[in-house]
Amino acid sequence: MKQIVGLVLILCCTQMVAQEVFPDGKAIPEWFRENKEVNVNALGKKYSITDYGVANDSTVVQTKKIQGVIDLAARNGGGVIVIPKGTFLSGSLFFKNNTHLHLEEDAVLKGSDDISHFPVKMTRMEGQTLKYFMALVNADGLDGFTISGKGTLNGNGLRYWKSFWLRRSINPDCTNMEEMRPRIIYLSNCKNTQIEGIRIMNSPFWSTHFYKCSFLKLLNLCITSPASPVKAPSTDAVDLDVCNNVLIKNCYMSVNDDAVALKGGKGPWADKDANNGENYDIIIEDCTYGFCHSAFTCGSESILSRIVRRCKVDRARALLTLKMRPDTPQKYEYILVEDITGNVQNCLNIAPWTQFYDLKDRKDTPLSYSNNITMRNIDIDCNVFFNVKKSDQYKLSDFCFENLTVRAKKGKVDQSVIDSFTMNNVKINQ
Repeated sequence: MKQIVGLVLILCCTQMVAQEVFPDGKAIPEWFRENKEVNVNALGKKYSITDYGVANDSTVVQTKKIQGVIDLAARNGGGVIVIPKGTFLSGSLFFKNNTHLHLEEDAVLKGSDDISHFPVKMTRMEGQTLKYFMALVNADGLDGFTISGKGTLNGNGLRYWKSFWLRRSINPDCTNMEEMRPRIIYLSNCKNTQIEGIRIMNSPFWSTHFYKCSFLKLLNLCITSPASPVKAPSTDAVDLDVCNNVLIKNCYMSVNDDAVALKGGKGPWADKDANNGENYDIIIEDCTYGFCHSAFTCGSESILSRIVRRCKVDRARALLTLKMRPDTPQKYEYILVEDITGNVQNCLNIAPWTQFYDLKDRKDTPLSYSNNITMRNIDIDCNVFFNVKKSDQYKLSDFCFENLTVRAKKGKVDQSVIDSFTMNNVKINQ
């Protein structure tokens, strides 16, 4: 089997210094330290949508008129599409070269709850390239695209959530591909992108999804979806899919699924598909996590990933989760999680992930790997500290726990399930 190696880096809290390196020893570029607010005045003409026939009326779907403003700006060489104070209802919008989105304070761009307002196109979903409904905000192949302001992208997901759970009550095996719903943001093949300051809420499906994007900054965002009274299914805050050079900084994430999930392809031959690939050079810092399934996840569709450091966690089901799909060759390596405080149900969670398992035409079970995983400088309360399942479907090696203070109902660590496992200054219930 062709071996693919990737790098994902998750960093949380405190500042980096010039000497710092990624877990594999590569120097962290200056780009990760240069974080300036978007200057909308430098991005060209401002196109306030209400100046171009869009009514300030939250009851009328105005996709065609808002898209017309985007297209006008693109024809004129670009500019900033401004959403003013008020609530504006829309289906899928597609941004073009040199166009940007700015949401003023108290502005809301709200997704329609009618799925027919979201066209079906070739896109990326659950580690596959296929036809699916597009997002509320879409961009492909853009260089320098920005979303900024103090307003809100509201996915208006309640109707979609109710439909999903109703279908699940009839068919417990119903998948996201069968009860389809739009995302809020989907960017593909973009570079030098910055999304900052806004609130992203109530997504029907994944809140933000980035595919084959590089040099992406997500700054000062608030991304939320509810767990009650209606659960918002699969509303991941950030899904990174074959991405590199990503900074997620000063964000608050509380969603009814994973906060940050790393994906790269799914299926028994995923490592042979050119549409798939690795995530690498990804830093998450100074973030706070509310309720979520896992703060950091190497997702069920990742073929490969690596992670790194520092955050506050409150009420997450897990701090670090490695989902090991038996039907997908995966490699998670050089993962560093450090300087974490708070509380979780499970601190480290590694187990076979067999949801909708399908080996297709493959006769053998592909072996997966996870190695060079470090957790250090962590002070945390949890129910289960070490929730790691042994399996002949994957190999775990070179784990290091250092400077951990853990208060756990179940604090036992079974070092036998990992080859080359070291623990230094680990205090459990002391």
